[in-house]
Parts: sequence; C-alpha cells; structure tokens
Amino acid sequence: MCQLDRHRPTPDSPALSRRTVLAAGGAGVLAAVGATVLGTPAAAWARPTQPVADDVDVYVIVTDGMIPSELNAAQAPTLSRWADHGTRYTSARAHMIAETLPNHTAMMTGVYPDRNGVPSNSIWDRAAGDERTLDRADDITYPTVLERVRVEAGVTTASVLSKDYLHGIFSGRASVQWAPFPLVPVTDHSLDEFTVEALKRTVIDHSPRFTFVNLGDMDRFGHMDLSGYSLRVARNQAVWNSDHKLFQFERFLRETGRWERSVLIVLADHSMDWSVPENFINAGAAIDADPALRGRFGIAQNGGADTFTYLGAPAERGAALDRLRTVLAGLPGVNSLYDPAELRLGERAGDLVATCHPGWRFSDPTPLSNPIPGNHGHEATLPIPFFVSGGHRIVRHGQVVDRPVTTRDVAPTVARLFGLDHGDMDGSPVVEAFDL
Repeated sequence: MCQLDRHRPTPDSPALSRRTVLAAGGAGVLAAVGATVLGTPAAAWARPTQPVADDVDVYVIVTDGMIPSELNAAQAPTLSRWADHGTRYTSARAHMIAETLPNHTAMMTGVYPDRNGVPSNSIWDRAAGDERTLDRADDITYPTVLERVRVEAGVTTASVLSKDYLHGIFSGRASVQWAPFPLVPVTDHSLDEFTVEALKRTVIDHSPRFTFVNLGDMDRFGHMDLSGYSLRVARNQAVWNSDHKLFQFERFLRETGRWERSVLIVLADHSMDWSVPENFINAGAAIDADPALRGRFGIAQNGGADTFTYLGAPAERGAALDRLRTVLAGLPGVNSLYDPAELRLGERAGDLVATCHPGWRFSDPTPLSNPIPGNHGHEATLPIPFFVSGGHRIVRHGQVVDRPVTTRDVAPTVARLFGLDHGDMDGSPVVEAFDL
C-alpha cells in the first residue's frame, strides 16, 4: 500500500492524509502506517559503483536522545545484545550543537555544519527577522548518502523518520519515504510502535538496500519526564519500549530471511540532561535590561544552548559582542561561550553560541518559553552510544573500540559499504567493525 510520487498519484495508490488516518481508527491506522512516498527514481547513474557485497542491507537506526549508560542488559536488552554481538565504540560523541537536526544531518552528509548548512534545530533567520526551525528540504546544502546511494549505486534507499521536522528536512532524498503519522500532539512525532511497523512494511514492500531510521520516543518522553533528574520514570519506560520494538524488528528480519543480509549501525544523535524547574537561564531578559544590547540580537533557543545573531550596525558589531559576552558570562548556569567558527557551525549559527552547565537549560525569549525538564544541546549531552552489529558475514563480533568516533562517521561508513567515494567528507568509515 504505497503512494507513488506525490505529484503523480496512481489509481492503485490513493493519497492518505493524517486526518483520514486518524478518522479511520483501529485497523485503518495500522494499515496506513505502511504508506510510503517514492522519491524520483534514478534510471541510470553517472558512475556505477560496486558495494562490498551484493547481498548487504544497511540500516542506520537512531535511538534519539539515548544516554550511553542506558545501553545495558537491564534497560535495553536487545540493544545491549546487539552491541555485544558487534563492535561497540565507547568514545562516541555527537557534535555541537547537540541537537536532533544537526546530528542527523551530519550522519547523512559526513561533514560539519559549515558545509551542510544545519548547525542547530533552530536558527535566527536574518531574512525572516525571526527564529525558525531548519525543517525545509533545501536547508541541507551538501549531498546526503540517501540520494547518493540511490543515484550512484542504483539501489533503493528509504527513510523512516518518526519526527515531522526530520521528514521535512530529508524530504525528497530517499527512494522511499514514510511520512510520520499518526503524530502525537505537541511532540510532533509518531510513536516508536508505529515507526517500527512502518519500517517493517517499507522493507516488505520495497526491499531497500539502505534505510535511515529515527526512533523518537526516548527523546520525546525524556523531554517531558518531570522525574528526569531523579527516578526517570517515563524515560526508563520509553527506553524499554523502544528496545522491545527493536526486538520485534530483529524477529521480523530473522523470520523473513533478511537477518543474514543486515548491517545495523546504531547510535544516538545526542544524549539528555535534566534540570529542576528553577534552573533556567533567560538570556533575553538580560539583553533587554542592558541599554547597549537591547534590540541588537536575535536569539535562537536550542534547549541547552542559545545562538545569538547580531542585528545592529556593522561598525558596532565587535563592541556589542564583547558586551554580550560579559553579560552572558555573569548569568548563573552559563557554562561556555563560543565563536561559531570554533565549532565549524557556519553562518546560520549567528555570531555567538552559549551553552549551559549540566542541570540547567535556556528559556528564551521568556522564562516560560522552555519549561520542559529534559534538554540537550550543551556539552553534557555530547556522549552517545554507537555500535555496529547485524547478521551479515562482514560484521565483526565481540569488539570494543575506544577511539573517538562521531555522528559524522556514519555517512562515510555507508559510502564505503556501497563503494561510493567519501574522500571529501570530514568523517571516516568505522572500518574496525567489518571484514572488508
């Protein structure tokens, strides 16, 4: 049950909206979970490539917001078993800013934000004169392996992404795309239960050779967990539930004879940190209270980090930034200040980045703008789980590697597996995980 090329619907592929899915209920929802959209097919490719094996199916599975310590047999038995079976990287990190969109983009491009155009979830858009989310298909300014594998290797790729803004920013890149629905109100994501069912249906219907998957429950329920700084009741349940859905996916692969074809690259895009209600930083109020700064900076809030874009006269920029640094450094909870160039974030990150201490969060422009206890974006949320597993014969078993790896290393690894050139990328393939 597929919707082919949204601009050219076929009689056998009726268009489905979220409204019709929610109205259908019950079996109608489960059926609609399988709905996908085909991107523009590639009839030919300029430089045919040779993958490392003709029978390899690669899955990049993002356990959104997972903390490395949660990768254990008690909380996540399936993921822990997969990691023990394959190659676990113990010094893995996201990159700054430790948010969903920049690190998913890094995974699919293999380059820093100053090259791929996505430094954070939210930016201050100079043209619009306002803060906005980077959720447009043209926000990514560097090719992703979703379209490169499709075009250069000539095989089917798929994206099964639980978050609405992820679907937006990666729209049109994979051969097969699932539009996440039904969406949970407020969180704008589809529960992992529906996402994994969509993943299975995508595999059955299209047999993609490369699939990019985001499971959002750990992140979304972690954000809202009021006990996050102590018991983490909602968060722990989300970890267990997501793990169980992946157990069901493994069982599906085994029962359909696909496990022996599988390479699983599993990682988080960032981890998570929790704050008590009173531990927030309202940088906007401090700017408004200072006559030298008032009205001269646009703020984009990213949970554990804020970016600041100068809006005043160019000749006064240096003095204004110096003053802003002084004011921000004096606010309780502020950890570090960066020139965006230090982090290779690019022009969209503005003129200054501020991060918070563990146990704090930014709330801008008002104290009520960010009431959620779970946040990320700052240094405390850089460590991530990262491992390679699966049933394919090229996967090495029982290894622990302590060299640093990052989200940027995913794209060159995928490129290497499909015989694509990755020399221009900033990341490197995780070759220790394979017998190549």
